[in-house]
Amino acid sequence: MLQKKRKKRSKWVKDWKLNRNFSDIQLLRELEENNPDDYRNYLRMDSQDFKLLLELIGPKIEKQNTVMRMAITAEERLIATLRFLATGRSYEDLKFSTCISAPSLSYIIPETCKEIFEALKKDYMKFPTSKEEWQDISIGFQNRWQFVNCGGSIDGKHIRILQPPGTGAQFYNYKGFYSIVLMAVVNSNYEFIYVDVGKNGRLSDGGVIECTEFYKSLKEEKLQIPNNDDTVNNLNFVFLGDEAFALHEHILKPYSQRELTHEKRVFNYRLSRARNCVENTFGLISSRFRLLQRAINLNPEKASYAVLAICAIHNFLRKRGGPYVTSTMFDRQEDTNILKNGEWRENINNELLGLQCTRQKNVSTEAKVNRDNYMHFFNNQGSVDFQEDMVKAGRA
Repeated sequence: MLQKKRKKRSKWVKDWKLNRNFSDIQLLRELEENNPDDYRNYLRMDSQDFKLLLELIGPKIEKQNTVMRMAITAEERLIATLRFLATGRSYEDLKFSTCISAPSLSYIIPETCKEIFEALKKDYMKFPTSKEEWQDISIGFQNRWQFVNCGGSIDGKHIRILQPPGTGAQFYNYKGFYSIVLMAVVNSNYEFIYVDVGKNGRLSDGGVIECTEFYKSLKEEKLQIPNNDDTVNNLNFVFLGDEAFALHEHILKPYSQRELTHEKRVFNYRLSRARNCVENTFGLISSRFRLLQRAINLNPEKASYAVLAICAIHNFLRKRGGPYVTSTMFDRQEDTNILKNGEWRENINNELLGLQCTRQKNVSTEAKVNRDNYMHFFNNQGSVDFQEDMVKAGRA
């Protein structure tokens, strides 16, 4: 077979890429000085947050200059990556604003995404490892959402990708597109405490969680969660899910809409109210990082690191406490106890596709009894003043 003759390069790099006087960096210098709101919109963070992030990952992505050319700086690499996550633009499009070639971006951006996640996960996405840390999370749910003994809200979303070559229907999901699954546990402050990304979209949705380290540790009783002697009303310590998840003695889900009693409606309302924080967290990252609103043109491993980087940056900005998000971005209950939609819902493209509901068989007696115990608690000593009005208004 005749090999195609490679076209001889006329230049090592094009002049306009060498002369970076009109690249993102010059624009950001101007915005930082005169238009900080536009700077924040451009990178999804203000200049102080950017400088700290660059300080954290700069040494890991910095490259040495050679005798042939100057290396692309760590600052340029981080800016290109943040812009990619914020917009979802293609490499061919980004090369004009970054003055970095598309082939270079194709390895710079995945590498930087991986380093962002690795640098931030320890301090900004720490998974609880003791009873005391789990109790701190449960206090947040109790104070903010009046839900006791809760270690987090669980949900999963399909992240759209282009079909990976040679995979057939492996990543083809029930909605008719190719995807990987983002599974997460979120605390009461809209922060990720656990994320798992990369399971193929063709897996049974309700079974995706069973493939995660979180669920395996929960099932094997290795999570170090509080025992019943340390919980309110001696109830099981629990995590909150929706209809897509199987009922478990430590995972609560709503009662079926069939044959709902008033007491079950109250329970469903209280669970939905506390679980709403994970839905809002997904809605916010989709609104802020528009890569999630389109099919990601990366292989599954690189796409997974892009999503992990987004989750880590979200936590980083939440903990920094800056203007990344305002209270009106989230769903909120006002003085009248009427739930008002957050601003992220204004764009219907912000909402990621959820998991398919699970038809569970052979639910354990312990799991059913645990949910019933919570139902009785919320209808008696654990009741709140507004729950009856909300149930009557059809919020459950």
